[in-house]
Amino acid sequence: MDSPRENFDLSGPSHITTIDWKNVEHQRSIAASLVQGVYILERDRHEKREGSQALAPPWWEFFHFKLYRQLVDDSNSSIFGAIYEVDFTKQDHSISVHEMPHYVIAFRGTIRKGDAFQQDLQLDFQVIRNGLHQTSRFEIAIQAVRSLVATFGNSNIWLAGHSLGSSMALLAGKKMAKTGVFLEAFLFNPPFLSAPIERIKQKKVKHGIRFAGSVITAGLAFTVNAKQKNRSEDPFIALSAWVPCLFVNPADHICSEYVGYFEHRKKMEEIGAGGIERLATQHSIGDLVMRAIGKESEEALHLIPSANLTVNLTPSESFKKAHGIHQWWRTDLNLQSKLYRFR
Repeated sequence: MDSPRENFDLSGPSHITTIDWKNVEHQRSIAASLVQGVYILERDRHEKREGSQALAPPWWEFFHFKLYRQLVDDSNSSIFGAIYEVDFTKQDHSISVHEMPHYVIAFRGTIRKGDAFQQDLQLDFQVIRNGLHQTSRFEIAIQAVRSLVATFGNSNIWLAGHSLGSSMALLAGKKMAKTGVFLEAFLFNPPFLSAPIERIKQKKVKHGIRFAGSVITAGLAFTVNAKQKNRSEDPFIALSAWVPCLFVNPADHICSEYVGYFEHRKKMEEIGAGGIERLATQHSIGDLVMRAIGKESEEALHLIPSANLTVNLTPSESFKKAHGIHQWWRTDLNLQSKLYRFR
């Protein structure tokens, strides 16, 4: 039986009848809907829903996009991403073409049912061990991004993803930013892999733990960097001009650490310990240990210099709802947004 959550007419943001591309609510809702479209594309494939039975098309057609290309995992033929192209024949001609995305590359997260689950779970493990960049699925994704940018330029291309898919979009965005290509990115519930410090209720205890962690990380980073004087420019600083949009829920332990990550950096600046935090925030202990023993290591995926962080403070009934994609187009959200720039 089809889930009502897969049906756009029952669960989608159909209240957006006139799109304002300068409206951040519209941007967020549409980006999330296009990610949901990828989820439903894979569900349609698995359930063999075709033609008029397919549930995926309304998730992009309602906002005047068309499906440009599906991104398919080469190990199990599951659909993990999609490239959408704006349909200019259906867009409001009073809107400047520069105000809207011409292409959106969207990635879904883990699907817990069907034949895609096992491969998705393996990708989740790669995110945990910071090995996503070594997977064939990411290679397909980054090649698609590079090809699209090479063909159409980067000024009107968005990246979007949810959960595992936000890790794919984040990694692709970082790779492109290091080459000077800064893509608009909408990352929903992006995983942040660390101890769940944000769940501690006492603010002084939480700050004390983070402060100690920063001092240890900064000290280790200083030592390792001193031994590797010939290292090229720090990639963290090179990324600072890229400002992805992050959407997190404090009740979702998978992504909630982003709240403390950025707030702590600001607090350290306020107490005069900004130098320590600027060094600490660029590194993970795992990365530093690998470098200390002479092994190359990819910087931790979740560490980013700058972001426009939006936190959903609306009470969540369960972890499932706190982590779900559907929350991001609700009209009754209590959202708090802050811009963090690396200095």
